[in-house]
This record gives sequence, C-alpha cells and structure tokens, in this order.
Amino acid sequence: MCVLSAFHSGEAIVHTEAQAGPLYRVVGSPLSISCNVSGFSNPDAEQEFEVRVKKPANPTFEINIISTGNNDFGYAIYLDRVRSKEITLTHVSPTAVVFEIQRLQKNDEGEFECSVKNSENVYLGTYSAHTVVKVIDNSLSVSSPASTSLSYNEGEALMLTCQASSNTVQHTHLSIAWYLRKDGEDDPRPIISLDRDFTLSPGPGFEGRYQAGLVRLDKIGEATYRLKMDQLEVSDQGQIYCQAREWIQDPDRSWYAITQADAAETTVNVRARDTSSLVVRISAQPPTLQEGQELSLSCNIDTEKLRERFFSVAWRKGGVELARIGPTGILSVGPEYSVRGQEGELRAARVGSKDYRLILQPVRTDDHGVYICTAWPQDRGQDGVFTQGAAQDSSSQLVSISATGQSENPNCVSGLSLEMQNIVKVNERDKLVLTCKVLGVKGQLSVTWQHKATSAAIFTNVISLSQEGVMETGGEFSRRRVKATRPTTDTFTLELDEVTPSDSGVYQCAVSEWKTNSKTNSQSQTATVTVEPVESYVKVNLVSRDNIVTVGDDVALMCRVRGPHVPITLTWSLQRDATNLDNILTLNYDGAVSWSAGVEQSYQLKVENKPNEVRYHLLIHGASQREAGSYQCSASCNLLLCFSAYRTQLSLFLLVSKLDLTSAPALTSNINTDLEIKCSVISTTSASSRYAVTWLLQQQAEKQIIVSSDRDALLAFGPQVELSHRQRISMKHTKGPSFELSIRQAQISDGGSYTCEVVEWLQDPRGDWYELSPVSRTTNVTVLEPENNLSIEKNELELNRSTTQDFTIPCHITNQSSSDSEFQVIWFRQKVAETKHLPIFTAYRDATLQDRSGMGDRLRFSHPLPNQFSLTVSKPGREDSGLYFCEVEEWIPSLSHGWRRVAVEKSGNLTVYVNAEAVSEPACNSGIWIGILVAFALCAVAVVVGLLLKICQSNRGKKAENSLWTEQVTLNSKPSAED
Repeated sequence: MCVLSAFHSGEAIVHTEAQAGPLYRVVGSPLSISCNVSGFSNPDAEQEFEVRVKKPANPTFEINIISTGNNDFGYAIYLDRVRSKEITLTHVSPTAVVFEIQRLQKNDEGEFECSVKNSENVYLGTYSAHTVVKVIDNSLSVSSPASTSLSYNEGEALMLTCQASSNTVQHTHLSIAWYLRKDGEDDPRPIISLDRDFTLSPGPGFEGRYQAGLVRLDKIGEATYRLKMDQLEVSDQGQIYCQAREWIQDPDRSWYAITQADAAETTVNVRARDTSSLVVRISAQPPTLQEGQELSLSCNIDTEKLRERFFSVAWRKGGVELARIGPTGILSVGPEYSVRGQEGELRAARVGSKDYRLILQPVRTDDHGVYICTAWPQDRGQDGVFTQGAAQDSSSQLVSISATGQSENPNCVSGLSLEMQNIVKVNERDKLVLTCKVLGVKGQLSVTWQHKATSAAIFTNVISLSQEGVMETGGEFSRRRVKATRPTTDTFTLELDEVTPSDSGVYQCAVSEWKTNSKTNSQSQTATVTVEPVESYVKVNLVSRDNIVTVGDDVALMCRVRGPHVPITLTWSLQRDATNLDNILTLNYDGAVSWSAGVEQSYQLKVENKPNEVRYHLLIHGASQREAGSYQCSASCNLLLCFSAYRTQLSLFLLVSKLDLTSAPALTSNINTDLEIKCSVISTTSASSRYAVTWLLQQQAEKQIIVSSDRDALLAFGPQVELSHRQRISMKHTKGPSFELSIRQAQISDGGSYTCEVVEWLQDPRGDWYELSPVSRTTNVTVLEPENNLSIEKNELELNRSTTQDFTIPCHITNQSSSDSEFQVIWFRQKVAETKHLPIFTAYRDATLQDRSGMGDRLRFSHPLPNQFSLTVSKPGREDSGLYFCEVEEWIPSLSHGWRRVAVEKSGNLTVYVNAEAVSEPACNSGIWIGILVAFALCAVAVVVGLLLKICQSNRGKKAENSLWTEQVTLNSKPSAED
C-alpha cells in the first residue's frame, strides 16, 4: 500500500523511454528504435528488455518479437527473422538497447512497445514505452540521360545531368551528390554535393577547382541537377554517377535518410593532352578588393621541357598591355602604365620556372575589369637572336574594385546593400562578366539580372537565380549562353558569352532577401556596359525568309559571306538548348563537306557564287521538331580576326488543334452503385491522331490525378490514389473515340468535379510524335448520402463508486455511414462544480492512443468489437467524480484526399460519484435494507423474552394452570348466542 501511495502521488522512480514517433520509413530500408530505462536501485545492473508490436488490423493484440533474455520469445511470424539476425535487440549499455530491423516489410507497420522486466520487488514507475512506425512505399526516382561512355581531351569541359524526384506524401527533402569511381578503387570519391538545405560542398581533392569555378552543380527546374567540370584532368577519368537521398524529419527534429538511389554510371575517358602544347593560366589575389589595396596577378605557363625553353609573358586589360617580361627576364611597361611603373605602383617579375607575377599597389577604381595573360615561346638561334612563336592566351580573370568611403546606397534598407562596377567595356564576341557584391546579408537571397538596351525604355529579364538555387532564363536570352552563379555567399555573377553591340546598355542586379518563404527586402544596383565592335576582314550575314513555320513546311536559311577572296571554312550549327551547340556541317576551304552523324537526311547544302559575295543555303525539307532551335553560320580563315558568327532563331508552329470534346455537365448517383463518366471526341485534327487521356478529380480547392493513359494506352494511377481505390477504378477507350471512367460501388467521398483532359498527338515528317494543346471537359458528380449516418448510444447513467471500485465509460456505435468507415474516439470529463469539459483520452484512427489527462496507468482502453469502444478508470479518487461522455468522428475513404471526415456524434452522459466508504447499488435502497435488519433483530429479542416468562410461570403450579387451560377450552367449546 505504501508503494502504491508513493506511485500515485507522483513519486515514480523507474522511467522507460523509447524514440518518439511516428517514424516514417521506406519498405526495404532499415529501422532502428532506441530504448532505455532509468531509476532502478542498482544503475549498473543489466536489465532485460522485450519488444512487441500491435498491428493496425488488430490494435488490441500484441505480438512478441524479440527479447534480450529469451531466444524463443518471438512469435512464429518473427522467429525466423530473429534467428537469421535480420531483427536484433542489442544492449548498448546495461540500461539501454537498440531494436533494429535490417529490411522493413510493409506488414511491419504498427505500434512497437519496448518493455523492461522488473528486477526488483516493488513496482514504482513505468516499465514500457511505445513508438508508432509507418512503412511507406519507395517513390524516389533517379535517372541520367547521358551516354554510357564519353571521351574527352584533357582541358575540355564535361557536363552531365540527372533527374531526381519523389512522390512521397510526407514532407521530405532531397540531397544530390555526384561521385567518381576510379578503376581499382572500391570507394567512390564525392565530386560535389548539394545537401537537403541547398548548401553546396566540394568533395576532397576538388576544393580548389570548386573555388576557381571549374566544378559546379546547378539545379535546373524542379528535378534536374547538372554537373559541370571545366578543364578536365586525366585524374577525372572513371565512372561518374549521380546519387539522390530522401530525408525526413523525425519528431525529435533530427533528419533521417529514409532511402537513396543511384543513377546509371557514365564512363568518362580523358585523353592526356599533347605536352608540347603551351597552356597559360591567370589568377588574381584577391579578385575583389577596395581602392588602395594590393592586387597580385599570377600567370602560370605549362608545356613540355619547360626549363629548357624561353618565353615572353604579358598582362593585358581590355586590349591594353600593362607590362611584359621578355625571354631574358627584362621587364617593359606599357605606355599607358609607364608613370605608375616609374612611381613603383606597378611591379612584375618571374618568381619561378613557370610562374610570373604582376603587382598593382595601390589599385584604383579604373583598374576594375577583365585581365588576360599572354605567353609566346621564344626560340634562340645560334646568333643569340630570339624568334617569337605563336601566342597563347589564358582565360579571362575578372577583378572587382570598389571605392573606399563610398556613400551608402540610398536604397539600402535593413542593412542590405549592393556594390557593382559602374562602367564596363567588353569587346565583341568576348564574354561579359558582371559581379554584384552583397553587403549586410541576413537571410536567403535570390537575384534577378535585367538588361535595358540603349534605345529601350524598360528593363527585360536576362536570368534569375532563386533562393533555392533554381536558375531561370528570360525570354530573348533563353537562346543565349548565359548563366547566373553565386560563387560565394555574398557574391552574384552574370556571364554572357559572345556578346554583340546590341548587348550594350544598362544591366541591373536586383537582390531579394527571404525569410520563411516571404520576401523581406529587395535592393538593386546598375552598371553601364559598352560592347565595342571588332572589325573583321570577312563580313557574314545570316538571312531567313521566314523564321516561324509550321511543322512539315520547307525552310531555307542563307548565309551571305562578303570580303576578299581568301580560303574560308564555313560551319552551320544548331543550338537546341542553352548549353549545347551541335554542328550540322562544315564546308572546308578546299570544298570538302563533312556532315555530323545522322543529320544529312534532314538538310541540304547549296552554294551560290555572286560577284561580291558567296551565298551558302541550308535547306530543310519538311521541318520537324528536331530542326527547331537557334541556327548559327560562322566563317573562319587563317588571317588575324578573320572570324564571324551570326545566329537566327527558327521557331516551329504546331498544327492548330481541331480537337473538340463533349461530356455530361452533371451526374447524380446513389451510394454503393456503379458510376460511369464519359467524354467523347466530336472533331479531330487528323485521322491518324493518337490520344493521351487524364482524368482528374477536384474536391474543395485541390485537384488530383485519378488515372491516365498515354498515347499508347498505357494506364497509370495518380500518386494520391490508394490501392484499395484502384480496385474500384477502371478506364477504357471505345469507338468514336470515347473515353469512359468507371467507379464501382460509389462512395460519398467520390463526389466532386471530374475533368477529362485529352492531348492529341501527331507525327511529324521524321516520324517523331509531338503533342498539341490539351482540351478538357468537366462533369460535376454528386453521390447521395444515406440517411441516419452515424449514431451513438445516448443512455444517461449514474454510478456510485468507492475508491476501490473501477468504473467504465462506454462508447457504442449503433449505426455508421459506410462499411469502410474508421473512427476516432475522444473521451471528455466535466468535474463536479465545473462547467468546462476537457478531453482525457483519444483513440486515433491509426490505433495511436493518447492519454491527455495525466492519469497514466489508471486508464485502460478497450476495443472488443469494430463498433464498441470503452475507457475504464481504475482505483478512482474523489477528484474523479464528475460527468463523462465520448465523442466519435467518422472517417471514410476519399479518392483524392485519402480519408474524409463525414460525421461527429456525442454519446450520453455518465455521472460518477466516488466515495471513501464501501457502497453497494442501488444507493437509493440502502436505508430500506437497514430498517429491515433492525426490525428483524427486535422481533428476535421479543420472542426470547416471552419464552423465559412462560418457563417461570410453569414452576408455580401446574394444576392451576391445567384447570385454567381446561376452562378455557370449555368456554371456547360453547356456542354463543351470536353464533
């Protein structure tokens, strides 16, 4: 009694804890649940643990799984998996264990109970804990469209993409990583990864190339991830693949990888470059600095037999030479920098066998710009005279310089401000690079780059980079090589390849700060860009009579080349997306034509010589989707600057769809009857058309796919449609054509707006299928509900109980709306002298139980039949007196929402009085029974007293008594007058 008193007064010592649920895990993945106990008198004694489970189909039945002290503890359905070590229960300390399932099965779902055996003589606390586990399907999909084998030369660029997506209903995040598996190595090397919080991290050995912008991972759209590796090295050779992981956040706020998948590997071969070639690289330290600081420009050269050869190295900015170091190490400064050289602001020297360095200090704002390093091999003759070889340029290096003491941006709000170079000049066909530096960063940032031409009045979008890393190109720039990057946390860059004079104008960098998906602040800064034209000996003009044609039309493109009669090589190219430029054909100066594989049947080349020009016609017979894109005509020759390239966009219009549909505007059906919805084609574009059909259901504000079929009639159910519903749904095509959706045994939840969406597919002249605009029709469906849906027993009862007597609160369902209904039951209590009723216990639909009163072990839940629930309160106290009732929610399956609540009903009230003394029922009759007992006792006493008196009289004289008795008899024998 003392132990129980201590326990009920809140002094429990033993406490058992398990990992909080519900835990969502994927079929086939591992499950791990930690469990520990505290409070035993000997904390170092090893405790024995047991694990059981309750399945959703029978939540009242416990199934033994595994025990630390009994190898035969588990039931048969788990015993084989326990013996094969697929299921384990392992001590990690004397009072803690880890329960693990190596490969989850769908029927492992349920409520797991971890309990500890009591090793002491008293019970003082809680000896078990529960964790709910939900086993979901694996919907993670990863694929890569790249070829299985690719070959590159050292120094070339590699670009691979992969698509990764998941249809998991729960809120999950994806992380992406690209790996390199080298021959002879067991473990792959991470190249670069994007974690679940959109943070980029280079792998070991790739950090330097990532910082230099040579290794990138970009998210393009919702599900496409692109790896780009510039300047490939021989060590990059191997198998490269993309890996995706799906993460979910458990109730303890920790993230757990529920599944992962790998795309197919692509074998990448990198051929070593000819070591006799000259490679020149430039780097700036730092690339971003303020006026007055020191700038160091390093030039690195690499070639065969470097120590045995001589070189000249020069630094240039915008076509102007800063300084040059000759083959003997003599420095010469360009005329525009001679004064700074004399004053010691410019210094340059050879610092190694292949390293040259130029230093500017202090730098000025007009030093901002793009720098290039050029190297010439110098061959020394026997007479000591040097002969200069072919020049080799490095890639360009942008250096950003901001003024010190610059006034604060007037548009600055909340600490966010931007810095950009005000004036930028770039040569035609060079790359434009703009840098936007962000100060006062506080949250997630997005950027939008905009352009306003010299003659334009408004800005147009060039490209944007969202706070989640998604890049989106603006209208007219979608056909250009343009990209937006964020190389560091506080820096955004815009790169636009092959600029032309029309790209001159004002560029604007607009940066927005985001917090919890809401924009909190936006700032912008502008820069004026001038693209200076470069004269060419050869003039090229690309002409097209009609850039917008219909599929199947003939197209003629003409490239007009004017200039001196010099050997010219002409190339026709096609760019279908923002990254790849594919050659169609090359016409060499000697007249030889080389076609790219597989395109010769689609194009025809015609050359027409005119007095002052040569016209190169590219003819397309019966244009198809394959030929849509941006066409480029380029001419090159061996003379300096003898290069030109022009582009035109060819857009293909699809045939105008003549598809028309008809369907019933509304249908009404009774519950449990079959429902058929039909839409029919009444006009079509072509007799050879094929159709893709999708049925959608809209309930409230959400529209979900029910079932669809592609143009080959391959059926697929929507991701939200549960397996039980799929057995009731069918779809078929009939003559007309007509498309019918059938739903057997219609339920109330099947009502809503059903849309039949039809996409017509046609074949182009190359045999490729293309789709026309979709056409849809909607039918409103109503399923009539039955009468008297949900009802609960509403008996009003009163009970008197002592503190040793339990009482039960019933909750019996007498009628329900559907045989598929599921119920959620909540019990409420209203204490004596109070008007507010509060929930004390909840039994959820998924068999999860929740004590909301703090009564703990004094509450016992029972569910003996599908329509009967009860809650028992054991060992009640006076404070448990009051009014009790239950409330039932009825849920039925829904096609688009999984489950839908259709009714809520309340039971009758149970009034309970708890007294300290023992009582019996009914209370109102107790007084009557006491009176009866008292009366019975009094009667017994009177009888005893009478007997004693008679015995005393008999001792005084039996004769008188007999005489008297005789007389009495005689008198009684005489008839009376009245008789």
